[in-house]
Amino acid sequence: MNQAPHAPSTVTIDNYLDSHYIHRSNWLRAAVLGANDGIISVSSLAIGVAAASATRQPIVLATVAGLVAGALSMAAGEYVSVSSQTDTEKADIEREKKELKEMPEAELNILAQIYEQRGLQKETARQVAIELTAKDALGTHMRDELGINEISQANPIQAALASGAAFTVGGVLPLLVILLAPLRGLEYWLYGFTILFLVILGATAAKTGGSNVRVAIVRITIWGTLAMGLSALVGYIFGVNV
Repeated sequence: MNQAPHAPSTVTIDNYLDSHYIHRSNWLRAAVLGANDGIISVSSLAIGVAAASATRQPIVLATVAGLVAGALSMAAGEYVSVSSQTDTEKADIEREKKELKEMPEAELNILAQIYEQRGLQKETARQVAIELTAKDALGTHMRDELGINEISQANPIQAALASGAAFTVGGVLPLLVILLAPLRGLEYWLYGFTILFLVILGATAAKTGGSNVRVAIVRITIWGTLAMGLSALVGYIFGVNV
């Protein structure tokens, strides 16, 4: 008995592009940076204070203050930096609109030269430039001349919220250790759990971004250890028991 042939799979270009990890780069960068900064900053601060304190109260107070200040600073810094990037992109786009209106032939030649440098024959490059310009001149120049597309464009509010929220989540983890772990040897409890948190974060980020898990874990562990070690050293050198 003959079986009906299988219908050909329909894979659209949108579905194909969505499968690539680069589409996650903007929010993943902000989230990983925020969580990593929250874990390391709050843990380092707590370890430095714990190294100079005989009671839990100043450690908790310093940790909570560092958590709140760090989250707000992270969100504000991310918003300002991404907004500056967005302003620059908008200025370039406005300039490109003006140039397309005032000297379309020169802009067409620029586009053709770009495609020629990428490996197309001169005639083919010009024909491609003509066809893409006819369809969407500004969009083509934004993508191929300025390097601006929907992947690279960042949203300031989205980046700020992602960074602030991720910092808060990361910073809460060492705070829980401070509240639950014994006061004696608290620095070591903090260090051990912080390394565990960083390993989990590094592995999760690597899997989400499609990168090497082992490299991510080693990188994040080394830098986290250096930060906490230096903070503990400062606490021992300059601290007094309170």
